Amino acid sequence: MTVLIIASTKDPASINIKKNLLKQSSWEEIDEFYENAVYRHSNMKDIVMVTINDRKITHENLDKEVEEKLGIKPKQAIFISRHTSKTGKPTLTTHPIGNYGVAQFGGEDKTLPESSPRLMTYLLRILKKNAKQANLYHQVCFEVTHHGPYISIPSLFVEVGSTKEEWGKQEPANIVAKSVLELLDSYHYESDLPNDIPVLIGIGGGHYAPRFTDVVLEKKAAFGHMVPTYQIKAGNFTEATLDQVIQKTPNASIGYFHRKALKKSQMREFKTWFEQRDIPVISSKELQDLTLETL
Repeated sequence: MTVLIIASTKDPASINIKKNLLKQSSWEEIDEFYENAVYRHSNMKDIVMVTINDRKITHENLDKEVEEKLGIKPKQAIFISRHTSKTGKPTLTTHPIGNYGVAQFGGEDKTLPESSPRLMTYLLRILKKNAKQANLYHQVCFEVTHHGPYISIPSLFVEVGSTKEEWGKQEPANIVAKSVLELLDSYHYESDLPNDIPVLIGIGGGHYAPRFTDVVLEKKAAFGHMVPTYQIKAGNFTEATLDQVIQKTPNASIGYFHRKALKKSQMREFKTWFEQRDIPVISSKELQDLTLETL
């Protein structure tokens, strides 16, 4: 089994992060993929990095392609990437992938690949710590579930945003690379993390998941797939959607609402949906405070 790190020549931030990964640690060139070198970590032999020449979000079923062409069977995917936004706000983000509605940016309609809640949450905390130590001015946060590609293994994106200038800077890319290596120095797969970390399903709020980000930076908890208010308004959150979110969020056991972003009628309805599936909806007060010991 392998952790697959994916970069793209179409993405300057991705290549910048890749260069920092190669610089910060020891790698061996083992093969070619799309005429780009394939690297295996010298010490952690189950970590492999490939580079594609098209957009990551529309390169579907990459795990199966890697297995067919390289004889490597991925178990976890980490996409290193740029992030684009209209505001151009400097960010370091991580998020699950998938589509609640029509697949406008890769993936499949109304389809969610498996998320990596505990792994992704641990990465977010490392990003926050390292960015603070480096005095970076970037906002460090989750993004909610959005865009492709479709992939049949657990995955996450980690990104530098949100302008060409930021994508080309060394320090943000350096911090992302450092954080990914720090994560992998401790954990490679979702099953490696402690079972006592509650996994929450987040409902409501904006694209940058402000409440869910705050919760995991303060409490012993992890988020997998997150459904923002704009998807609810678009009619893309139904009971069938919730069933898929539960199925594709490993160890999901708790519902959590961004209450200020939802109407009371919505919360009553959604709470009923969760309870019918034997999943309680709780407040942050019911979660254990995060300490150095529980990090």
